[in-house]
Amino acid sequence: MKLAVITDSSAYLEAKTLQRENVFILDIPVNIDGEEYVEGVNLTADQFYHKMAKAAELPKTSQPSIAKLDEILATLKEVGYTHVLGLFLSSGISGFYQNIQYMIDEYEGLTISFPDTKITSAPLGFMVESVFQWLEHGDDFTTINDKLSKQIEGTSAFIMVDDLDHLVKGGRLSNGAAILGNLLSIKPILYFNDQGVIEVYEKVRTEKKATKRLVEIIQEATHQGNYRITVIHGNALQKAEDLRQQLLESGIAANVEIATIGSVIGTHLGEGSIALSYIPII
Repeated sequence: MKLAVITDSSAYLEAKTLQRENVFILDIPVNIDGEEYVEGVNLTADQFYHKMAKAAELPKTSQPSIAKLDEILATLKEVGYTHVLGLFLSSGISGFYQNIQYMIDEYEGLTISFPDTKITSAPLGFMVESVFQWLEHGDDFTTINDKLSKQIEGTSAFIMVDDLDHLVKGGRLSNGAAILGNLLSIKPILYFNDQGVIEVYEKVRTEKKATKRLVEIIQEATHQGNYRITVIHGNALQKAEDLRQQLLESGIAANVEIATIGSVIGTHLGEGSIALSYIPII
């Protein structure tokens, strides 16, 4: 088996993963005041938040290119790949997953799987890393897909945003929920539900209480297994460091990583956002 993994630029990937010859990334463009950018190509995360703060209107994102995916799949077949895993951002926040299902049986000689990850950002990047670890351990394609299904089932992220308007204007949250939060100074905790859709999990009165509740939620969700826990921030490193310290002091995990919310997801969550993700180590 010669396996290729295709993902998109919403995934937070470590440098060692980016350097693999059998990982391929579909760009998700971000449009800021009429200019198109791709993080990692002509935009850094810091530059994105700086540009977004000065922009006349909220940035817009596009879906990954189906034509580019077709091009990659055709090329993989030509250079001897036999199996392909496509791990893309949740179907609950993008129509891309639904739009590519027809491609699974289009390439003779390639066995293709496009599971719905129901997540994005750091957990999506860890799924990509996990696939390569399982491959190196000698797992076959069926076993890798089975492990991936269990990992997807046990993964989620809880989010606290500074401004709900980003989610509403991007179509990721109902206007009613935003009005309620903004008018009453409520700090809602959002999460990726079982379908990979972002919705309100709880409404908390202040940011301090919401942060404390985030720690409690992660403790409840991960106490019976082995999980990789990550604090993900939208240009709010000090907030992330403080939350990481709370997690370590609570004894939830011996190690908690910090990652950045990039331009694709940052467009919808806004600057100052904090997310706590957990994903089972299988």
